[in-house]
This record gives sequence, structure tokens and C-alpha cells, in this order.
Amino acid sequence: MVSVVQLHPQNGSTALEPLAEGLGAEERALIARALDFAEPLYAGQTLSTGEPVWPHALGIGANLAAVGLDAVGRVAGVLFAAPKHARDADALRTAFGDEIAALAAGVERLYQLRIMSRVDEAGAGKRGGRGQRGERAERVERNEQSETLRKMVLGMAEDIRVVLIRLASRTQTLRWFSKHPSDERAAYARETLDIYAPLANRLGVWQLKWELEDLSFRFLDPELYKRIARMLDEKRLEREQYIQDAMTQLRAALDAAEVGGDIAGRPKHIYSIWNKMRAKSIDFEEIYDVRALRVIVPDVQDCYAVLGVVHNLWQPIPKEFDDYVSRPKGNQYQSLHTAVIGPGGRTLEVQIRTEDMHRHAEFGVAAHWRYKETPGVARGAGAFDDKIALLRQLLAWRDEVADGAQWAARTREAGLDDAVYVLTPQGKVVDLPVGSTPVDFAYALHTDLGHRCRGAKVDGQLVSLDTALKSGQRVDIVAAKTGGPSRDWASAEHGFARSPRARQKIRQWFNAQAMVQTIASGRSTVEHELKREGAAKVSLDAVATKLGFAKPEELFTAVGRDEVNLRQLQVAVRELKGVTPPRGAAAPPAPVAPKRAKRQAARSGVDSGVLVVGMDRLLTQLARCCKPVPPDPIRGFVTRGKGVTVHREDCDSAKRLAERQPERMIDAQWSGGGGSYTVEVRVSATDRPGLLRDIGDALAREHINVTAVRTQSRDDLAFMNFTFDVSDLDQLKRAFGVIRDVGGVIRVARG
Repeated sequence: MVSVVQLHPQNGSTALEPLAEGLGAEERALIARALDFAEPLYAGQTLSTGEPVWPHALGIGANLAAVGLDAVGRVAGVLFAAPKHARDADALRTAFGDEIAALAAGVERLYQLRIMSRVDEAGAGKRGGRGQRGERAERVERNEQSETLRKMVLGMAEDIRVVLIRLASRTQTLRWFSKHPSDERAAYARETLDIYAPLANRLGVWQLKWELEDLSFRFLDPELYKRIARMLDEKRLEREQYIQDAMTQLRAALDAAEVGGDIAGRPKHIYSIWNKMRAKSIDFEEIYDVRALRVIVPDVQDCYAVLGVVHNLWQPIPKEFDDYVSRPKGNQYQSLHTAVIGPGGRTLEVQIRTEDMHRHAEFGVAAHWRYKETPGVARGAGAFDDKIALLRQLLAWRDEVADGAQWAARTREAGLDDAVYVLTPQGKVVDLPVGSTPVDFAYALHTDLGHRCRGAKVDGQLVSLDTALKSGQRVDIVAAKTGGPSRDWASAEHGFARSPRARQKIRQWFNAQAMVQTIASGRSTVEHELKREGAAKVSLDAVATKLGFAKPEELFTAVGRDEVNLRQLQVAVRELKGVTPPRGAAAPPAPVAPKRAKRQAARSGVDSGVLVVGMDRLLTQLARCCKPVPPDPIRGFVTRGKGVTVHREDCDSAKRLAERQPERMIDAQWSGGGGSYTVEVRVSATDRPGLLRDIGDALAREHINVTAVRTQSRDDLAFMNFTFDVSDLDQLKRAFGVIRDVGGVIRVARG
């Protein structure tokens, strides 16, 4: 097991040894030359944290050596600050060549990214009075922003070694804070847990990951950190020695049974222990994998042979065996997991899998980071995940090739170059497709800002709206108070809008304007005919009903589209006046009327609490598939003859409609009016007598009217669907809370 070196300021050959581990004579000479170049350059220089640059550079180099990075990457780590401190801009390139100079420049760009992306952090921390809902929304936004920042770090790094150098640098910074406490170390720790530790996890750089997490946890909650450390009742080196002893015993037992396999081990670190206690709501005594071994064998039958050896060697712990080989997890993860009483009476977890299973767990859809970072959610599935898997494969392949240039070329081929990452003036990162313009950026922030966009500043300079943005740029939109997009923006030839989202929003705006004009034209025609027939007192509702429409707005739309002609309209008006058509005149065919929606579902926009942008009086109804509730983000779909159906933005049905008919999707928002909304909630729980009664009582205490319940029991589990009315999202969240508090409830979710 490789351990990360704790380095202190050194000189001469003693500084070289930790950095040159595992390298040949020529590569060692390159490292020595980098040290000679850097030491006088960094003399007297300090970082923003107060740490001297020279020992920081030595720490980076030692960290990179510990994870087995090539000589070029280690040299670039030592020279991380050379672009900033060298008097001659080309000095580094002249002394060490283009590759090392490019790596050092890439590290500096990532450092500048960190500065820019933290601009609004202090202000965010000072905002108060948000309330519980505001705090939850802020946490969600923070998680989304952290994920975007991780992608940006990878996307801006043309060579994956730049990211590894950045991780090594952050590890050294946290070590400095451990010996030199500072008010800002908590911010660094939070940023590390949000961005850098997950990146180390995704790239499989375990040696750096555990130290980044443990040091950050120690800074953020020192008392809890110390308490868990005391519960471990042993030092890390002692735990590592325990693992080595257990591996030796198991190796001997496997050899005696003539069973082959590679054994690896690791002690669980403190942050991981706390994370597991928190996620599973269990005590320290219930964690059986504080110490763990993993055995990799050639084929499946060897997995069970090793299991038998393990259980003969050590006493298994009841109910702590999981067979994911014969019964794989949903993500196709396969492995045998067992917990035993190992040497010295201490608990020990053993995982057993084949090489194919291990490869799938590390690089396939069951990649370790996917379920460790966001339990229950497979985040970021798609092309970005595939590239992460490729990068991790490249890191593993690095150990099998001797040609560092060949490996570097392969890493560049895997660059995350399908997106650009730009920043708002407040430091928020926005990811956009490659080639995106300020118009795309404006629509990504907010649809209304996109409509009113009239200009843009990039890094403080005015640019044209068709300028292609680059990663790391700061963009500020110049917007008018009112107005809409230009028709030129919808044209691909002009190149103003290149992202699918922006083009869709522009089309929706013009479609909505056309719809408003259609309704206005139809209304004008109907009112003109009423006056001409002397029927001004006949209500528009009566005319609409006579012609088979639920609301006047449906009639106006049909007339504006010439789906109802003047003859049909005149006959309907005369009949309402009591005038019979002339004898022999054929009655005009009535348009096919849509089935009447329920009165409460077909209320107008004002009555139902929904306003469709630009069409305040257009017929609206809440979609039955997702049942939106204020303040859910919503979108409207213009139906044929039924007005606008309002969906939640995350509704799968709405997404499919948008893909098939994007021109009929329009923006929608809630009005300030009251009302009640029907929602469906799914509850999963351990089945027991009185469960349904307890949930009903909990909802009754919140004055929530339950209108329907469907239940089903299977394998000692109860699955219940509740339908009830709520006034807004706050009441729905309170309902979720009281249901979760009922004993035995496992999961609560919207229907």
C-alpha cells in the first residue's frame, strides 16, 4: 500500500529522493534540474494562504510521486508557480520544453478559476432570513454548482496530469493548515469536500482522496473528528499493519487450499466512517468494514472457494453476508461481501470478485463514485461519465507503459472538450455546448434574460452577440427592461444561438406571440358578428357552448385559424337570438368538440392560479401525469382545442412532448392566487398492523384532506399511493415530513 509522503523543507539530494522514487537515471536528472531551477525562483515567495512556495512545491512533487505520476508530471508539479514568478515568460519553455511549460500553465489557469468561482462565496455566507425552504434550495443549488465546477476543472484541463497536480497541491495546502490554523481553512475544507475530493474519487486517486477528506473533516468538525478517532482506538499506522497481518494470514490459507487470487487491503479512514454512520443512521459498533480486504480471482467458482477459506479461517458475523454475484445489484455490480471476526477479535470485511467484476465496478455503470457520492442517484450518466471512466482507465494504463509521451497523448485524446464553462459576474459557473454565444449564456441563466438580451461583456470587454465563448471567461449580459428576441437569433445561419435550449426558447416566444395574435383576431371576428347580428347581449360563453367549445378562448382560436367559418358563427348567433335559419338552409356542420374536461381541471388561467406568459385568459389545465403544485417550476403545452396543459418542468411526459413538438411548448408561471391542488404521493414502508391508520392520523393533524388510498403488500413491505389536496408546496413538504416520521416508513416521493 502506497502512503503519501509528509514533506518538509529540504535541500540538495534529500529533496530529490521523495520526488524521484521509481524513476531512472535520466528522469532523476530531470527532477534534479527542476529543483535547481525552482528553489532560487521561489525564494522568499509565499502563497495566498501564507505558506512558502518552495516547500509547497516539494510537497506537490512528493504527492505526485506517491501516486506514481510520470517524471514530466512531477516536474510540472514542482514548477507549478514558475509561470507567475519567472521574469521571462519563455524561460520555462526554453529550459524544459513545450510539454512541461503547457502543464505548468494549465495548473495556473485552474488556480485562477478557483479565484473567480469563489467571488460570491462571502456574500452567500452572509445572506440570512432565508427560511428552511430557502436553505434547502440553496443546498441544492450548491450541489449543482459543485458538480459543474468538477466538470469545469476537468474540461479546462487539456492534460489530465494538470488535474492530478491540482489535487496534489490542495492536499499540501490542507497539510499546511493542519499546522498553521487560519480563519479561511474552513472555506478551503468545504471547497475540498465539494470539488476536489470527489474528483480524486472519480479518478481513482485513493491515496490523495482519503487525506483530502480526513483533513477537511477535521477542520470543519474537529470535535466529531476526534471522537471518531478515539472510537477507532488505534493509530492509522497500526491499522495498516493490522491489514498487512490479515493479508499474510489469508494468503497462507489460500495457498494451503491451492486457491489463487490477488489480495489488497485498506483501513477505512475517519471521514468515510462518519459518512457511513450518517448515511445509514447506525452506530460505530455496527460498522464492520473499518478494516477491509479485497480478493481478485480468475473466475466465478474461485469466488466461492475463497469465501469458504475465509469463513474457515475467521468466524463470520451473522447476517453480514451479501451475494451480489448470483444476485447482482440494479447497476449490475457483482461481488461477494462478508464480515468476519478477524485477527485479534477485530471486525474485518472481505470482498471477493473476479477480474471482470472488478473492472466493471471500477469503470462500468457500477463505478464506485456514482453511488458513494450521491446514494440512490446515478448522477451525471452519459458522455461525461464515459470520459471519466476512460480517464480512470488511462491512469491504470499509465503503470503499464514506459513511454510518458504516449500516455500524455492518450490523455489529451480523452479531453472533455464537448462543453465550455463560463462564469457569471457573481462567480457562478455555467456549462454550455461548445460554440455557445452570449445569447446562449443569457437563456441558460433565465428565459426572460435571454429575451431581453441586447449586448454582452466578456472579461470586461464589449463583444458581439455571436461571439463564441471560451472556458474560464466571465460574461455579463446587457439587457433591456422589456422586449423580446430578434428573429435573426432563430436562424442557424446568423449564429446567434447555438444551444438547443436557446433556440427552443426563441421559437416558443414567437409561437406564443402568434397564438396571442390568433386569439385576438378570432375575438375581433366574433365580437364583430355579434354586433352585426344585433346580438351584443348574447354572452360569449353561450356562443362557445353552442359551437361545442368549453370556453370562449377555444372558440376565438378556432375562428382565428378558420376552423370555424362565418356561416357557422352566424347560424349559432341567430339561434341564440331565437331566429330560425331560412327554410331549406342546411345547418352548418358543427366542429368536432373535444371531450369536456372536469370543471376544476379546465379552469381559466386566472381561476386555476396558472398564468401562461402572454395569454392571461387562455384556457389552462393541470397535467394529470405530474400534478404540479406552486411553486413547482412549470411549462405549458398548447393542445388542439383544450387550451394549455401545465406540466412540471421535470415531467417526463412534458420532455417527450418538447422533443416531438417543441414549437408548442411555452413558458408558464404561477399567479399569486390561492386554491387547492391534487397530488399523488407514493410511500414505501415496512408492513405492520396500524401503518395506514398512523399515516392517516399524521396527515389529519396537518389538516390535509385525503381523497384516495391504494395499498399493496409484498415481501413484508407495504406500497401505498395517497391522493390528497394541498394549498402549496410548503404544505406538501410538511406532509412529506409527517409521513417520514411514522415508524417503518422507508421512502416518500411524488407520484
